[in-house]
Amino acid sequence: MSTVLRNIFYNLFLWLLFFHPHTAGARSISVKPLHFTKTLSLAIQQANPQDTIWVQQGTYKEGNILINKPLTIIGINYPVIDGDSKVENISVKSSYVSVSGLKIINSGYSNMEDYAGIRIYGNSFVRIQNNIFENNFFGIYLTNASYCFISNNTLTGPEREQNNVGNGIHLWKSTHNIIVGNVIRKHRDGIYFEFVKHGLIAHNLSEQNLRYGLHFMFSDSDTYYGNTFINNGAGVAVMYSRNVLMLKNYFIRNWGSSAYGLLLKDIRDSKVFGNTYEKNSIGIYMDGCSRTLFSKNNFTNNGYALKMQASCDENDFRFNNFKLNTFDYVTNGFTVLNRLQYNYWDRYNGFDLNKDGVGDQPFRPMNMLSGIIEKYPASVILIKSLMAELLDILEKIIPFLTPENLRDETPLIKPVA
Repeated sequence: MSTVLRNIFYNLFLWLLFFHPHTAGARSISVKPLHFTKTLSLAIQQANPQDTIWVQQGTYKEGNILINKPLTIIGINYPVIDGDSKVENISVKSSYVSVSGLKIINSGYSNMEDYAGIRIYGNSFVRIQNNIFENNFFGIYLTNASYCFISNNTLTGPEREQNNVGNGIHLWKSTHNIIVGNVIRKHRDGIYFEFVKHGLIAHNLSEQNLRYGLHFMFSDSDTYYGNTFINNGAGVAVMYSRNVLMLKNYFIRNWGSSAYGLLLKDIRDSKVFGNTYEKNSIGIYMDGCSRTLFSKNNFTNNGYALKMQASCDENDFRFNNFKLNTFDYVTNGFTVLNRLQYNYWDRYNGFDLNKDGVGDQPFRPMNMLSGIIEKYPASVILIKSLMAELLDILEKIIPFLTPENLRDETPLIKPVA
C-alpha cells in the first residue's frame, strides 16, 4: 500500500507544481449572451494564452466550442452551454486549461461518435471543476490525457436505454489523473477507466447508473478511496487489472438477480481494505482473482457476502467482519487455494477458553445449502425452511460434504473495530 500512496502524493505534487504556467500580462475578458461582437467562441479566438474569460449568466448555443490555447474559463451563476443535441459542447485541445462554473447540457448523440459535454484530447494539466452536466451522451471524456484534475462536478445522464447512454466520467489510455468529489447519476457507467494507470478516484458519489458505478478495464496501479456506490445496476467492476488499491469505499444496495457490490475478474496483486458492503445481492464476486489481500472489510446484510469461483487462488482474507448475511461464503469447487484467518463470523458459536479473542475451534463459512443453491438456483426457496435447518445439522455431523480446507482456523470472538 505504501508504494501506491507514494504515487498518489507524487501525482498531487506534480499537479500543483506544473498546473499554473507563467501568467504575467494575462488579461480578463467578459462574455455576455446575445452580445453579437463577443461570443464565447470569438472570445477564445481573440484571447491570448493564460487569459481568463468570465462567462456571464445566460444561454450560449454556439455549436462546438474549441479551446486550443491555455485559458481559464469561469462561469458566473452557471451560464448554460447548450449543444442543442447536435455537437460536442466543449473540445479541449490544449494543456493548462481550466473550466469551472458552467452548466453544460444537451450534447450530441451518435452511434458513431462519442460526443461529450467536455472532451480533453491528448493534453495535460487540464482542470474541470464545479460544473453541472445534464442530458449529455458522455459527461467528461479524457483521451490520452495526463495530470488532469476532475473535481466537484455534478453529472446527470439522459433518460435513455443503456445502449444509448454514455459514461459519466470516461478515461481512455490516460495516466496520473485525479477524479475527486464528483456526483454521477443515470449514466451507463458512472466512472469508466480503460488502459488507465496511476489514477486516483476519491470521495465520489456514483448512484443510479444503469450498469456500473465504477468500471475498470486493463487499468493498473490505480487507487479508489472513500467513494460511495449506491443503487447501481452493479457497484464496481475491476477487470483484467493489477496493483489496484480499493480503500474505504461504500457499496450499498446494488441489488438484483445479477448485481454485486464488487466484481473482481482476472485481477491480481491488489488490496481491498476497510470497505463496507451492505445490502447487495453479492458483496464481492471473484473470478480469476489472485494474490489479493482483503482486510478490515465489513459485510452486512448481503445475499452472499463472498461468492468465489474455483479459479481464484492465493488470496488472503484477514480481520474482516461477516454479519447478518444470508450466506457468508460460497464457491463452486472442492479445491480451495485461498486463506481465511482472524475473521469475525456472526454464525460462529465456539468457545474461547483461554480468553485470547480467538475461537478454540475452526469455523466453516460455507454450508450445504449454499452449495446446493449454487448448482440448482431454484432451490433458493429452501432458505427459511425446515430443510435448511436439517442440512445445517447434517453438515456439522458430516463436514466433508463441503470443501475440507475451506475454513477459518482462527475465528475472532468479537468484531474487528
